[in-house]
Amino acid sequence: MDSLDLPRQFARTRRFSLGVPRGFVVSPDGERVLFVRSTAGDDPVSRLWVHENGAERMLVDPLGLGAEGPLPEAERVRRERARESSQGVVAFATDHHARVVAFALGGALWVVATDGGAPRRIRTAGPVVDPRPSPDGTRIAYVSGGALRVVGTDGTGDRALAEPEGDEVAYGLADHVAAESMDRQRGFWWSPTSDALIVARVDASRVRRWWLSDPARPELPPRAVRYPAAGTANAETSLHVLRLDGTRTKVLTPERVPEEDHLSGEWTDVALEYVPTVRWDAHGPLITLQTRDQRSLYVLEVDPKSGATERVAHLRDPAWLELMPGTPLRLGSGRVVRHRSVPGHTRGLGVGATTTPRGLQVREVLGAVGERVWFTASDDPLETHVWSLDHQDDEPAPERGTGTLRRISEGPGIHTAAVGGDTVVLDSRTPEGQTVTVLRGGEPVGRIAVFAEEPVVTPRPRHLTLGERALRGALHLPSWHTSGSGKLPVLLCPYAGPGLQLVVHARAWWTIVAQWFAEQGYAVLVTDGRGTPGRGEEWARAVHGDQLTPVLDDQVDALHAAAEQCPDLDLSRVGIRGWSFGGFLAAGAVLHRPDVFHAAVAGAAPTDLRLYDTHWKERYLGHPDVQPEQYERCSLVAHAHLLSRPLMLVHGLADDNVLPVHMLRLSAALLAAGRPHTVLPLPGASHLVSQEEVAANLLLLELDFLRKSLDFQNGSH
Repeated sequence: MDSLDLPRQFARTRRFSLGVPRGFVVSPDGERVLFVRSTAGDDPVSRLWVHENGAERMLVDPLGLGAEGPLPEAERVRRERARESSQGVVAFATDHHARVVAFALGGALWVVATDGGAPRRIRTAGPVVDPRPSPDGTRIAYVSGGALRVVGTDGTGDRALAEPEGDEVAYGLADHVAAESMDRQRGFWWSPTSDALIVARVDASRVRRWWLSDPARPELPPRAVRYPAAGTANAETSLHVLRLDGTRTKVLTPERVPEEDHLSGEWTDVALEYVPTVRWDAHGPLITLQTRDQRSLYVLEVDPKSGATERVAHLRDPAWLELMPGTPLRLGSGRVVRHRSVPGHTRGLGVGATTTPRGLQVREVLGAVGERVWFTASDDPLETHVWSLDHQDDEPAPERGTGTLRRISEGPGIHTAAVGGDTVVLDSRTPEGQTVTVLRGGEPVGRIAVFAEEPVVTPRPRHLTLGERALRGALHLPSWHTSGSGKLPVLLCPYAGPGLQLVVHARAWWTIVAQWFAEQGYAVLVTDGRGTPGRGEEWARAVHGDQLTPVLDDQVDALHAAAEQCPDLDLSRVGIRGWSFGGFLAAGAVLHRPDVFHAAVAGAAPTDLRLYDTHWKERYLGHPDVQPEQYERCSLVAHAHLLSRPLMLVHGLADDNVLPVHMLRLSAALLAAGRPHTVLPLPGASHLVSQEEVAANLLLLELDFLRKSLDFQNGSH
């Protein structure tokens, strides 16, 4: 295949995600590993599998269960928040022993046993969202029409435990902010004894209603979206213990943090509006509450009988308190594993006196077995490894802390894992591709196959350390280029925002796309600057109050430093492209630094930051009514008159994360200022462009725009 076939392959394979196993669940005895995966790298239908006794076995093939019905709206929203692009069995849940599995197909509830037998459909009162078996496997809880319901695994006794009191109320679902910005995708949790659940009640009536329509389908009515933009009201989330006997108790959470216990700032809001995490283990429910200004986080134990709460910890930060995935978590002894912030250093974990060493940047807590906690962490920002820490009750040693720390994964890459008993499922993305290894007692006992297609273009990144801030960059040059043979136009392909690193020792879809652009005759530079994860808390907080200036400065510095190390870069022809935060950065680059950047493609760019959601944007820029200058500094609409370079704006018209209003307002401001620009609307596309024809041709249209804009003459390659 020719490199020009890459856009089609990229789209057909859904960014090379098809055929990749994911969603691993390991049984507590370590005997079974459940996961979803399609049968090939171009197969969009996910099946349910089990790995047992060293071999894989398909549990559910949705193609054999009949045609799927239409997705319930709540399930469509859930998939959008999770960036789910496949079909079939895309999510599942099990009982405690991973013997009973529940999943939804087109709103229908299905159950299958891992020890054999065909899947069984269970009749329900309405379309099903997020079904979850009780720990003992006798019942399944699910959401339908905003009600939290339970039904027996045998199909009997379907009834509602809580029904919505109004059109804007739902039980058992995550609100927009929880799912999009806090990584909490669920809204109910079973008790270990299977006789009760703790359930989130979400009242969105205070949240501003926006309307999202499809201009290409004028026969369809607009869709209402409850979107909490910065500075506006959030949904009200409360927690309730619902028992199978029909009784219920409201969890009595504190409404605010006393101001004397809170670190204040220019804007301070001590209301405990956010519910980032909920767990219910053998020691009872454990929840966290976060203040609106995100400087305080309460860890609370809940008495499920009375609803009373008791504070376990109060975490504080003068800028914002980063939420660490997987925390807080309790060990078998009841000890709480929680985020440990060391100002000026990396973020770590604390379990009583046991702590992780300062040089280790903890990324995520994966789980615990007994007194051992499993987590991912980095001692090199380009790699993430799986570690375990055994808790001990001794006094901490200087710097390192006590306990036995072990690194499980080996070799360059981005590694993560799922654990159960003495089994570890090690999921490794390396420069050569992806592998999944099953370990028992630390020894490999099998592999789970990865069916992802091999890309027609092989990434060839040259990893660089750039400038006085030691920025991490990856330079992709054409495979046919010989050093000193001629100047290459430069294309920057950053994300450069919070929550995502692109410069890593692993093959990923973005490294493949970067190499494809390189094969068309560009020197492609990708740089992670200040504000990106993996380099400590001061690095992340360098964008506090300004998410544009330091980020853009780092891209400029990286470009110039790369040109010093590779003289073949032509700094008279520099383009930049990006999506989401990367699109925001690309547009900002040609507005504010036309002396450096000569053309830009900005996809799904949040151009007016007042229109992005509360939790994500107020974390960095505060409240727009109190600190308007910070939003003005970073937003692009007010600076539209500065445009003097070619700019293409691309946006999905069904995007309910970065709504199309962002593109339209910037375009209107550019038009009012008399600034020529290109607009490419994508009808029916959301924030994740999944339509095959659109995704493939979008790359080709970007390439064509950049070639014309940069007066690119090397079209023979």
